[in-house]
Amino acid sequence: MSALPSASETVRAVLAREVTADQVIQEALGRAQAAGNLNALVSLNDHAAAQAAEVQQKVEAGEALALAGLPIVIKDNINLSGTRTTCGSRILGNYVSPYTATAAQKLLDAGAVVIGKANMDEFAMGSSTESSASGPTLNPWDQARVPGGSSGGSAVAVAANITSVALGSDTGGSVRQPAALTGVYGLKPTYGRVSRYGLVAYASSLDQIGPFARTAQDLALLMNVIAGHDPLDATSLQAPPQFRAGTPDDLRGLRVGVIRESLQGNTPGVEQALQDTIDALRTAGATVGEVSIPELKYAIAAYYLIAMPEASSNLARYDGMVYGQRVQGSDLLESMTLTREQGFGREVQRRIMIGTYALSSGYYDAYYSKAMKVRRLIADEFSAAFRQYDVLLTPTSPFPAFRRGEKTSDPLAMYAADVDTVAINLAGLPALSVPAGFEVVDGVRLPVGVQFIAPALQDERLVALAGGLEGVGAVKMEVAPGY
Repeated sequence: MSALPSASETVRAVLAREVTADQVIQEALGRAQAAGNLNALVSLNDHAAAQAAEVQQKVEAGEALALAGLPIVIKDNINLSGTRTTCGSRILGNYVSPYTATAAQKLLDAGAVVIGKANMDEFAMGSSTESSASGPTLNPWDQARVPGGSSGGSAVAVAANITSVALGSDTGGSVRQPAALTGVYGLKPTYGRVSRYGLVAYASSLDQIGPFARTAQDLALLMNVIAGHDPLDATSLQAPPQFRAGTPDDLRGLRVGVIRESLQGNTPGVEQALQDTIDALRTAGATVGEVSIPELKYAIAAYYLIAMPEASSNLARYDGMVYGQRVQGSDLLESMTLTREQGFGREVQRRIMIGTYALSSGYYDAYYSKAMKVRRLIADEFSAAFRQYDVLLTPTSPFPAFRRGEKTSDPLAMYAADVDTVAINLAGLPALSVPAGFEVVDGVRLPVGVQFIAPALQDERLVALAGGLEGVGAVKMEVAPGY
């Protein structure tokens, strides 16, 4: 099947009265139901039709809404008033959001309609979208394989033609890795560029909301709406968005540094996609060299010794006393214990326990404090690399989508799936996964991606770069077969 009209095309058609917002949203809801076997969405928005009618009234009144009538799905850890926000967990199975996250509110204010909430790894802790209480999300390229995680539902919504854009969250690669494994764009903005207010916290110093899309123009469209300062988020930055889709002219003279440490352990298809991208960049007039980030070898260890303690602290609030699931016990302590034991899945329990241990007396300096020092070293090495290069380049994932169940029994193997992405979150940098090719595995053609990294607050450079790559044919974007 052919791809949906882009987000930009949809908005233009609604504003030009060629189609109504009501029609667009009804069609999107129909596509969501038709692709229900993929389990990409955990719920549909009962208010979507009414919201579309309100948008149409504004259009007919002459309002030039930036996202008029655009259907979108958001990850199920982004609060939307009046809808369930489960974070893929039993412990929040009956939780209904009393407020709306800033990023989601900006979408609504611009005329978009959230048609549903996307499936995810429980509390965003995973790389495969297998640990959700709502069951696993399937990769539309091969339903026996994972779509990546933790924002797998959002990625699949775009890859399987449900919506042209979606929102996810990225703590260690959770937008970029599923984007690569499903063959779409995935942007992780600079930390603080998009408000985290209303995003359920996993690791507060690492989390960031980011978009999935099929075109650079749609990335620009969405980022121009959701980025910007928010007084409700103390970490929000004063950086007004100025995104645009670039042209091949943006590639001329661009200095690209391939990170040497990312060149080992990749499958042949990933290696080929990386080389094809390098060749396209050079043909377009960019200069490409190699650069070393020696501390990258410690990134996975440092990441988990920071993310897990932060998760342990953030998830302490889920005790069944105020909201969410409660399991009754003989006293307060037993009730809390049973609630957390039965409400959290195994991976979440594992990360809480490891995080609590790393923060405990006698171990804080040995683990968490040391990891924070490594984090600073990694950030400094990235800063040094950007004195030589405008952007850096790596694979997004060292391999294409793996089979469901293949890594669930080996947590370390699952954690290693993010080997190319976690360092960017540690450094607070923006990064974009670009669909760059395919690899045939067991007779199945699977997408692979490459990752471009920019200095802090240079997110616009990545979106312009994406447009340039589209212009020279270096972006390998296809709709998943059958969708």
